[in-house]
Amino acid sequence: MKKILYLMMLLGATPLFADNYSLQSPNSKIEVGVEVGKQTTFTVALNGETILDKSPLSMTFDNGVVIGRDMKVVRVERATQQRVLQPVVRVKSATIDDHYNEMVLHAEDYRLEFRVYDDGVAYRFHTDFDTDLKVLSEEADFTFSKDYEVLFPEEKSMLSAQQPMFLPRKLSEIKPDKYCSTPMLVKLSDKARMLISESDLVSFPGMYLKKQGRNELSALHAAYCEQEAAPSRQVFPIKRADYLARVKGTRDYPWRAMVIAENDADLMMSQLIYKLAPETRGDFSWVCPGKIAWDWYNALILYGVDFKAGINNPTYKYYIDFASKYGIEYVVLDDGWSEEMDVTRTVADIDMDELTAYAEKKNVGLILWVSWSALREKLDEALDLYAKWGIKGIKMDFMNRDDQSMVDFYNDVIVKCADRHLLVDLHGLHKPTGWIRTYPHVLSSEGVAGLENHKWSSVVTPKHNVTLPFTRMVAGPMDYTPGGMRNLHEKDHKIWFDLPATIGTRCHQLGMYVIYESPLQMLAESPSRYYQEEKCMEFLSRVPVVWDETRVLEASLGEYVVVARRSGDTWYIGGMVGEKGQSFDIPLDFIRGKKTLTEWKDGVNVDKFAEDFSCHTRTVKQGDTLKVTMYDGGGYVAIIR
Repeated sequence: MKKILYLMMLLGATPLFADNYSLQSPNSKIEVGVEVGKQTTFTVALNGETILDKSPLSMTFDNGVVIGRDMKVVRVERATQQRVLQPVVRVKSATIDDHYNEMVLHAEDYRLEFRVYDDGVAYRFHTDFDTDLKVLSEEADFTFSKDYEVLFPEEKSMLSAQQPMFLPRKLSEIKPDKYCSTPMLVKLSDKARMLISESDLVSFPGMYLKKQGRNELSALHAAYCEQEAAPSRQVFPIKRADYLARVKGTRDYPWRAMVIAENDADLMMSQLIYKLAPETRGDFSWVCPGKIAWDWYNALILYGVDFKAGINNPTYKYYIDFASKYGIEYVVLDDGWSEEMDVTRTVADIDMDELTAYAEKKNVGLILWVSWSALREKLDEALDLYAKWGIKGIKMDFMNRDDQSMVDFYNDVIVKCADRHLLVDLHGLHKPTGWIRTYPHVLSSEGVAGLENHKWSSVVTPKHNVTLPFTRMVAGPMDYTPGGMRNLHEKDHKIWFDLPATIGTRCHQLGMYVIYESPLQMLAESPSRYYQEEKCMEFLSRVPVVWDETRVLEASLGEYVVVARRSGDTWYIGGMVGEKGQSFDIPLDFIRGKKTLTEWKDGVNVDKFAEDFSCHTRTVKQGDTLKVTMYDGGGYVAIIR
């Protein structure tokens, strides 16, 4: 009798059997299992092998409700979506296949949504509460089935521009107090990969991952900012709340996304983050991607001119003339054009009316750099003024946070810029989370250790450069800002802030313009130097920033990548290698008939002089094989038309 009573007590406390649900990708290679009971968990398998063991998920609110715990499913909806998306801005391709299977588990006042694509898995919560609430915590665990090697983009603080190095280490080697930003890459085998990130981040803090358990990582978020430091160019929280976010009762939460690929080429081709983001609303036909001449990297150093170079109209007219000559769409006026804390007032040597009129005559658009805190002080006034001046966009910087209030602010800026037909380039913040689909005028963003690091360090190496296409860039366009014309081998690199040199060969820099995706792509070097590099400018003036088709021809994480991209009837090939040189035979099976090929490749003396390259033109035809040889830290580009 005692045993029976004890058993009845247990049955009253927890369900005897948990509910189990499963969902497969359209090609049946990826399977998600969801177990609902006292704790909701999910598993992920690839080709029948479990890669994620039972991983708990839940959210806790200040009204005592914990969704995902003791979940009672009242209805299950299943659906298949198969359609073709036509992006406003063609980052990888003119069309995107959007094909997934979906399962929605409905509880009384919330639901849990899963989608499984051929290239990954995503889930999110949606709530339908009657009142506004506070989110106290989110449980989003990733319990790996093995002690995999990961590329762990460790962060020292949540006050970060999120420009990490992607350092390899075993899950078991990560200390419990360490955490990283996302995206984060997991090497499931010699070839298979999982990349964890997020999409549709709106009015919620960004997701980090913290070590928890031997092979487990768990979501970590910056708490809500209750009080900020005094206004300055960078404003940081000095008091945080004991909760993550203040939220509406009815809303979607960010997608927790897992890109899954069987090889590095497929990983690079994934557009999962884009596909999860909300559809574009409104008319964005005014958005014009393009290249942009940049002043800050080259410290406004010009030579062979009859004026004193600096932050003044003659200098920027010189940049505008350069851009006009080579068909470069934009020039950015970076830090220093305005008063430090008043972005509506130019410094004495800038006459904006004169400058914008000159730029318009030359068919060049101007983009203005602003610190976010100064912009916030006069947001509407400043944006109205920029529109009145004829400015084409802003480059907002120094956010270095992704708590809810900051995420709310830059989303507010994005919407207000769209209303005024201003482009947006975001610096000093986390990776993109699908902006380019929802807001196609957000053409690029940082959240990447890019070229500017050469001004103060030697950490951005060729190996790092050929890691980015498989890590940070999978999340979306990245403003790495390539184009340095002073090039040194890694062993010879020296730090010089005003006249920085890149690590790797000249063709390594050129290769970035085909491999790196950024619909607002920078040219970082001084125009005076570019004028001396006519052969390089032949390529840089022609290479597009958006693409109709992309093919990854060769790919190995951290070692090499060769990509072919098509714009109209013209193909562009780009190659980059890491520490060791590589040679590849590339079948030209993607061209039609006879074509003219012009190629830029590492020169015969590149081993002694990293800037050495050669440029040749010849006729090729479909079926020919292209020999691509790159030196250590080298690169390659070609135009086939």
